[in-house]
Amino acid sequence: MTLYGLDNLPYGVFSVDGGRRRIGVRVHDDVLDLDAAEAAGLIDARGALRTPTLNAHMAQGRAAWSAVRARVRELARAGDGTLVPLADCELHLPFQVADYVDFYSSAWHASNVGKILRPNQPDIPENWWHLPIGYHGRAGTVTVSGTPIVRPWGQRRGDGGPAFGPSTRLDIEAEVGFVVGTPTRLGTRVPVSGLADHVFGVVLVNDWSARDIQAWEYVPLGPFCGKSFATSVAPWVVPLEALAHAWTPAPAQDPPVLDYLRADEHLGLDLSLAVEWNGTRVSRPPFAGMYWTPAQQLAHLTVNGASLCTGDLFASGTVSGPQREEVGSFLELTAAGPVRLADGSLRTFLEDGDTVSITATAPGPDGTTIGFGEVTGTVVKTA
Repeated sequence: MTLYGLDNLPYGVFSVDGGRRRIGVRVHDDVLDLDAAEAAGLIDARGALRTPTLNAHMAQGRAAWSAVRARVRELARAGDGTLVPLADCELHLPFQVADYVDFYSSAWHASNVGKILRPNQPDIPENWWHLPIGYHGRAGTVTVSGTPIVRPWGQRRGDGGPAFGPSTRLDIEAEVGFVVGTPTRLGTRVPVSGLADHVFGVVLVNDWSARDIQAWEYVPLGPFCGKSFATSVAPWVVPLEALAHAWTPAPAQDPPVLDYLRADEHLGLDLSLAVEWNGTRVSRPPFAGMYWTPAQQLAHLTVNGASLCTGDLFASGTVSGPQREEVGSFLELTAAGPVRLADGSLRTFLEDGDTVSITATAPGPDGTTIGFGEVTGTVVKTA
């Protein structure tokens, strides 16, 4: 199965032998060097492809994205330009993150977590059904796949009061992120129809979570230290244009949403995620079942006039389905008991040395498949 053919061409930033960072697109198991292509006059992006991040090109807007992508496909099809073996490349964070927002858009995840953390209250609060709930994270702790995850310290509930120390309930959240290219002015609202005009591409996300720290701090406000220590993203940004064949009807919404969240076509993306824990596949979360769509998330993010900046990242929240083998967090996966890995070990939450990898695919044209790379992290002990 070809995941990185001409119908995909995800963007990334790479270097070779410690050299400078360059923009490229993945073509099968090679990287087409777009820095070199623009320097050689093979492509014209007004210099935006000769920079160490994707931000300059993303800021050029939708027309430029389409034009550059079309030219990249011509170069890749003809074999023009410099191809660098992927095995020789070091991959970097592909864009400079301006701001980070994380949503909470899976009804299954919200219900599962409600049962676990709020057993004497409704599984899902009333307002959840009326708006895409989210919170602001920290842009400075968004890191590229492969960056070690240092076990966070913080306060957690103890006998008779707070305790302090390293988290003992370290978890993952398998998510899908959307990278903003075209900015907006402060005070401007983006309509639900405006996703393709502002979102450059899609990236896999693991929003690491310290559940014990989170549970102690999040009443009465929201996530803080239990979330802000690390968020990993895959090194490849799949252009939104590459996902034209992945749109699918989203779940019906009841009660009806307000007008600013209502779309002519209520569509989500048919993405299939997979989560591996120390090499054992433990879950396959289905993104198509997310209650709130990316377009609704973007509309709600800006409904109060909050401006978009090039490099903003907004993530879907944990992707979970109705079955245990479809959940996107270990809080849900092990709620009924530990999970056994291929080496025979039993796990509930992450131990030092554990590695988690998340991958995803989407349908492409003519039976092809779009790959998203992987987002991987290994937990290391606090020094």
